[in-house]
Amino acid sequence: MTVIVLTHCPQGLRGLLTRWLLEISPGVFIGNPSSRIRDVLWEEVREHRGNGRALLAYGTDTEQGYTFRTFEHKWRPVDHEGLTLIERPNQQQATPQRQGWSKAAKRRRYGKK
Repeated sequence: MTVIVLTHCPQGLRGLLTRWLLEISPGVFIGNPSSRIRDVLWEEVREHRGNGRALLAYGTDTEQGYTFRTFEHKWRPVDHEGLTLIERPNQQQATPQRQGWSKAAKRRRYGKK
Protein backbone atom coordinates (compact mmCIF):
# COMPACT_ATOMS: atom_id res chain seq x y z
CA MET A 1 0.00 0.00 0.00
CA THR A 2 1.26 3.47 -0.91
CA VAL A 3 -0.06 6.76 0.46
CA ILE A 4 0.88 10.21 -0.86
CA VAL A 5 -0.31 13.35 0.92
CA LEU A 6 -0.02 16.72 -0.83
CA THR A 7 -0.48 20.14 0.75
CA HIS A 8 -0.80 23.34 -1.33
CA CYS A 9 0.18 21.60 -4.59
CA PRO A 10 -1.03 22.41 -8.12
CA GLN A 11 -4.16 20.76 -9.55
CA GLY A 12 -2.12 19.32 -12.43
CA LEU A 13 -0.05 17.26 -10.02
CA ARG A 14 -3.20 15.88 -8.44
CA GLY A 15 -4.43 14.91 -11.91
CA LEU A 16 -1.14 13.17 -12.66
CA LEU A 17 -1.37 11.09 -9.48
CA THR A 18 -4.97 10.03 -10.18
CA ARG A 19 -3.69 8.02 -13.16
CA TRP A 20 -2.01 5.60 -10.73
CA LEU A 21 -3.62 6.21 -7.34
CA LEU A 22 -7.10 6.82 -5.93
CA GLU A 23 -7.74 10.24 -4.36
CA ILE A 24 -9.78 9.45 -1.24
CA SER A 25 -9.74 13.00 0.14
CA PRO A 26 -8.40 16.28 -1.28
CA GLY A 27 -4.64 15.79 -1.52
CA VAL A 28 -4.63 12.22 -0.12
CA PHE A 29 -3.84 9.44 -2.61
CA ILE A 30 -3.67 5.68 -1.98
CA GLY A 31 -2.88 2.71 -4.17
CA ASN A 32 -0.65 -0.27 -4.69
CA PRO A 33 1.79 0.57 -7.51
CA SER A 34 5.05 -1.29 -8.01
CA SER A 35 8.16 0.10 -6.34
CA ARG A 36 9.44 1.39 -9.67
CA ILE A 37 6.20 3.29 -10.37
CA ARG A 38 6.13 4.56 -6.78
CA ASP A 39 9.65 6.01 -7.17
CA VAL A 40 8.74 7.63 -10.49
CA LEU A 41 5.61 9.15 -8.96
CA TRP A 42 7.63 10.49 -6.02
CA GLU A 43 10.10 12.15 -8.40
CA GLU A 44 7.19 13.72 -10.30
CA VAL A 45 5.74 15.00 -7.03
CA ARG A 46 9.07 16.53 -6.02
CA GLU A 47 9.50 18.16 -9.42
CA HIS A 48 5.97 19.56 -9.87
CA ARG A 49 4.92 20.38 -6.29
CA GLY A 50 5.09 24.16 -6.75
CA ASN A 51 5.08 25.82 -3.31
CA GLY A 52 3.52 22.79 -1.61
CA ARG A 53 4.69 19.95 0.61
CA ALA A 54 4.51 16.22 0.11
CA LEU A 55 4.61 13.04 2.18
CA LEU A 56 5.01 9.48 0.89
CA ALA A 57 4.34 6.41 3.07
CA TYR A 58 4.55 2.81 1.92
CA GLY A 59 4.84 -0.69 3.32
CA THR A 60 8.28 -2.32 3.63
CA ASP A 61 9.91 -5.28 5.33
CA THR A 62 11.13 -3.45 8.45
CA GLU A 63 10.35 -3.57 12.17
CA GLN A 64 7.68 -0.92 11.74
CA GLY A 65 6.27 -2.48 8.59
CA TYR A 66 6.35 0.81 6.70
CA THR A 67 8.60 3.71 5.84
CA PHE A 68 7.99 7.24 4.65
CA ARG A 69 9.62 10.16 2.93
CA THR A 70 8.90 13.85 3.31
CA PHE A 71 9.61 16.83 1.10
CA GLU A 72 9.59 20.47 2.30
CA HIS A 73 8.07 19.57 5.69
CA LYS A 74 9.17 21.15 8.95
CA TRP A 75 8.78 17.74 10.58
CA ARG A 76 11.48 15.37 9.34
CA PRO A 77 12.13 11.64 9.71
CA VAL A 78 15.08 10.59 11.89
CA ASP A 79 16.52 7.09 12.27
CA HIS A 80 16.72 6.08 15.94
CA GLU A 81 18.23 2.61 16.49
CA GLY A 82 16.50 1.20 13.42
CA LEU A 83 13.15 2.91 13.99
CA THR A 84 12.08 5.95 12.00
CA LEU A 85 10.76 8.69 14.24
CA ILE A 86 9.55 12.21 13.50
CA GLU A 87 11.56 15.17 14.71
CA ARG A 88 9.40 18.24 15.18
CA PRO A 89 10.80 21.76 15.44
CA ASN A 90 10.89 23.16 18.96
CA GLN A 91 8.05 25.66 19.16
CA GLN A 92 9.56 27.47 22.14
CA GLN A 93 12.68 28.37 20.19
CA ALA A 94 10.64 29.43 17.18
CA THR A 95 8.93 32.27 19.11
CA PRO A 96 11.39 34.30 21.20
CA GLN A 97 10.17 35.26 24.65
CA ARG A 98 10.24 38.90 25.61
CA GLN A 99 12.07 39.77 28.80
CA GLY A 100 10.71 42.03 31.53
CA TRP A 101 7.37 43.60 32.21
CA SER A 102 5.22 45.64 29.85
CA LYS A 103 4.65 49.31 30.63
CA ALA A 104 1.03 48.60 31.57
CA ALA A 105 2.07 45.82 33.96
CA LYS A 106 4.63 48.10 35.62
CA ARG A 107 1.97 50.78 36.12
CA ARG A 108 -0.44 48.28 37.66
CA ARG A 109 2.26 46.76 39.86
CA TYR A 110 3.65 50.00 41.20
CA GLY A 111 0.37 51.95 41.25
CA LYS A 112 1.51 54.71 38.90
CA LYS A 113 -0.86 56.37 36.49
